Amino acid sequence: MVVRWIAAVVAFVATLVIGIVAAGGSFTDYEAALAAFPWITAAAVIVSFAVYAAIEFAQTGAVTSVARQFGTRTIVLMPIAIAVNVVLGQTVAAALKIPIYLDSIGTIIVGALAGPIAGALTGLLSNLLWTYVLPPPFHSDFAAPFAITAVVIGLFAGVFGRAGLLRPRPGSRIPQLALAAVIALVVVGGLAAWTYGEFYSESFSLDAFTFFNPTPDVPPDPVLVVIGWLIAGLLAAAVIGFLLLLIVRRDAGVAYVVVAGAITGVVAAMLSAPIAANLFGGVTGAGTDFLVAFFRQQGSDVLTASFQQGLISDPIDKITTFLLVFIIVAALPARMKARFPQGERLVEVGEEVAPDDDGWRGATA
Repeated sequence: MVVRWIAAVVAFVATLVIGIVAAGGSFTDYEAALAAFPWITAAAVIVSFAVYAAIEFAQTGAVTSVARQFGTRTIVLMPIAIAVNVVLGQTVAAALKIPIYLDSIGTIIVGALAGPIAGALTGLLSNLLWTYVLPPPFHSDFAAPFAITAVVIGLFAGVFGRAGLLRPRPGSRIPQLALAAVIALVVVGGLAAWTYGEFYSESFSLDAFTFFNPTPDVPPDPVLVVIGWLIAGLLAAAVIGFLLLLIVRRDAGVAYVVVAGAITGVVAAMLSAPIAANLFGGVTGAGTDFLVAFFRQQGSDVLTASFQQGLISDPIDKITTFLLVFIIVAALPARMKARFPQGERLVEVGEEVAPDDDGWRGATA
């Protein structure tokens, strides 16, 4: 198992480096590499997966570690997760004027519970169905090209879940809790302060800010308005949940969740910015468009403006999303979680799980 993971990581990094060099990128000229980064990453994901699968097949004569991610429970969960992605994502894009997405909650849940390949496939199918199958009001002309971003988010969720970074740790000792609080507050507080200082304190007034409908001339669908208020409550619940987990439950795991969200957000920004810039001129019909417009007004070209917007929106979005998933998964019964392929890695530290009638023997942290 370790050999496969090492080989896959080496293959991924090697493909990434070769692709960046071939694209003309360097430490002094990042724009060429950034412009090609989504396609280089797609190639790197395919190559690394092929290497992993080939080594496992050579060792065992099968690709069991991939196949077991798609048990009955995973297959049932995936359509639900895709629906959650599309409904929340389309509502945020079409009815709310906030610079986040909330279109990967389902992807991260599947990745965390089932594994990186299941998470990646959920993200891929979500974006493709969103554009090519679903009718209005849950249709988007912009989702499909960002499928590689959704794939990588699912991969990251699976890897973080497998590593135990999304495992609840209630009752943490004071030093652990203090460290978790410092990490979480520095990351989230730093992002919030920078965002406000750069984009809201002087450039935008509250009088000009409307919560619903980025396009004032086109009234939003009433269904999306209703869901929009539910999403607003969801965001408030994320903040309240964070405070409760950290203070009441003394759960140091929130720090790992924040770090996982921040890392995923930065990578997502690097993948999404070139797609938005090259295919759509930085305008994707979402609440993030006004940030791109702001950067363009400050003199940035479309690629740089898209990247600057992504570095603001994506980390905030992914931290919020990972935190919501952490709260949702933590609320699930341990027995239910443990029935998924890597759900035992999401069971609380020290918690026992009784065997079930499927023959699963239980797990301890």
